[in-house]
Amino acid sequence: MTDRETDRVTTYEPQTVLVTGGAGFIGSHVVEHLLMAGCRVVGYDNFDPFYAREQKRANVAAFAGNPNAAWVEGDIRDRLQLEKTFDTHRPDAVVHLAARAGVRTSVAQATLYTDVNVQGTLNVLEAASRGSVKSFVFGSSSSVYAGTDVPFREESSADHPYSPYAATKRAGELLAYTHSHLYGLPVTCLRFFSVYGPRLRPDLAIYKFAHLIDTEQEVPIYGDGSAERDCTYVSDIVEGVVAALRRPRPYDIINLGDSRTVTVSRIVELLEQRIGKKARCVHYDVNPSDAPITHADISKARRLLGYQPRVLFEEGIERFVDWFRSRPTL
Repeated sequence: MTDRETDRVTTYEPQTVLVTGGAGFIGSHVVEHLLMAGCRVVGYDNFDPFYAREQKRANVAAFAGNPNAAWVEGDIRDRLQLEKTFDTHRPDAVVHLAARAGVRTSVAQATLYTDVNVQGTLNVLEAASRGSVKSFVFGSSSSVYAGTDVPFREESSADHPYSPYAATKRAGELLAYTHSHLYGLPVTCLRFFSVYGPRLRPDLAIYKFAHLIDTEQEVPIYGDGSAERDCTYVSDIVEGVVAALRRPRPYDIINLGDSRTVTVSRIVELLEQRIGKKARCVHYDVNPSDAPITHADISKARRLLGYQPRVLFEEGIERFVDWFRSRPTL
């Protein structure tokens, strides 16, 4: 088979999409986009108190009266509830974003992360394989690449994860391959690179830095601030997710990033400028679970999905801070 035949794209228009983690940061944006496109969407979320449930409620408040939106408060570890959800709503497409998130916190909670991210993902894959799902998109992570050459390419080694979180995401990719091979489930694994924007989780660096700068508290920096991140605005990620959903492949792994890096020091500097306050930075030793750089090669996403990130980091930070200042007090 030639490369051109391998890359041949068949488009598909989903009718009913199950979005696990649909009340979360990325998930709520995906739900919003799909509803605007005329899809029927089933959001599945357990509103885990990893961060304030009220923030997740606020994320989806605008969809409450939409007749094309249905919500199930459920846990992906609950196999019977997942099966019931699939039987009731019969989704023909799935965007699986539900996960226990956080690289550093996973180090102290490896069992919990494995239970949610591995067993939970297996439950979703099994339910989808028994149904009539024609396109399955799995939200993976750039953290699987730790220690590899940059920019990270999909064929690069992903066998030396720095954290339990990264290991669980790699395990999810492998389980997805098995279900594609055994049951013909079309799965695309998308490796997200440092997503940010409105509705950002409060444990993530950009939100945390913004909060600490705004409240004039100390900002912890691990290392000298030279670590680089490929920060990707959430609307660009959502465009990639929906493109992958509409272009199902038997099995594939695709990077979704901005493909331009920014240092931690520069992130702090831009937040200072937009917020109008000076950061009180305190430096600590580098955390061994952190990679020194993330940098996506997105040539495959461009070729297969027509993916093209549009929001420059400086503009994205402005949009984020505008949301940060206007967000409801929880």
